[in-house]
This record gives sequence, structure tokens and C-alpha cells, in this order.
Amino acid sequence: MNIIVGVSNRHVHLTKEVYDLLFDDPLEKERDLDQPGQFASKQKVIIKNEHDSFDNVRIVGPLRKYNQIEISRTDSYKLKVNPPIRTSGDLEDSLPITIVGPKGKINLDKGLIIADRHIHVTKEDLKNLNIKENEEVAIKIEGEKSGILKSVHPKLSEKASLRLHLDNDDANAFNIKTGDTVEVLKIKER
Repeated sequence: MNIIVGVSNRHVHLTKEVYDLLFDDPLEKERDLDQPGQFASKQKVIIKNEHDSFDNVRIVGPLRKYNQIEISRTDSYKLKVNPPIRTSGDLEDSLPITIVGPKGKINLDKGLIIADRHIHVTKEDLKNLNIKENEEVAIKIEGEKSGILKSVHPKLSEKASLRLHLDNDDANAFNIKTGDTVEVLKIKER
């Protein structure tokens, strides 16, 4: 089965409490994202540590119950850190980072991760793909830099829009972009 690709740049998810420390104005939508209810906000922050920083890092809304900063492996080299690869919301062993907004800054003791490769799915999508909720799948990519991308996990949600989400590093390695289509492959049992 073919599905559409969505490529994620570095971004942050913030709680209302942290957002209010950084901004006076309410979070404003700039554009909708491919997942229902998710949006790229007009507000941007600086993320930094003692080694370096990234300016203009977009906040993805709506506000969350946790603070999470998603970067790529390439970004981690600039910051001289080794964040864990995690599913969104899993902040175990995640790294500290400072976030700076126009109103103030906060030093978080955790939250910096590299997001895992995942497919947003509903229960109906799982049936159509013939996979289980926690089953690892592979992705077949055609084109000039074709190949098989492994270690892709379904991410179940009631209102998901079926999409493969990759970071910039994975997308660049296979020369794919948002809107391209790829094929989901079941991994054979050993």
C-alpha cells in the first residue's frame, strides 16, 4: 500500500505554562499541518545550549501536556549532544535544553529528542495495512536514491491522517520530500 510522506523540520511542543513564560500573546496558527488539529504556529523560539543554538524554531500547536524539542541527528552535531530517538511524548533519558522567547527563557531539564520514524494511523488504517499497533514495518522508496527504510513504527490515533513522518536527515538520504509517496512493507517473521 502506498502512503504520503511528511517531512518534519526541527520544532517544539510546549505546555501552556512554559508558553506563557516565553510569550505574552496567544499561540496563533500560521497553517494547518497534515495531522488533524495540528498546526504550525506563527510563534518561533530559539533553542540553545552551552555549545550553540538554532533561531526561528517553530512551535507546533496546539499546546501539549509536555515540553518536547525535536531535532535531527545533523542538528545534534551542531549542539554537540546525543539525544535519544523517541516516540513523541516519550521523554525518558531526553536531554536538557534552553528555550528563549521574546518575553523570557526557560532551562528545561529534559525534552530534547530525535523523533522516531513513524506512520500516523487509525485502527482502520492498521487493518488496511494488515499490521498490528506495535509492529515495525519497512518503507520502500523509489527514485534516484531508492532503498528500504527500516525501523518504522505505527503511531495510533483516533483522528490520524495516514502519513509517514520522517525528519530531514531521513528524507534527504532518500531524496524524498513532503507529498511524495512510498510503499509500506511488512517485515517477514524470522
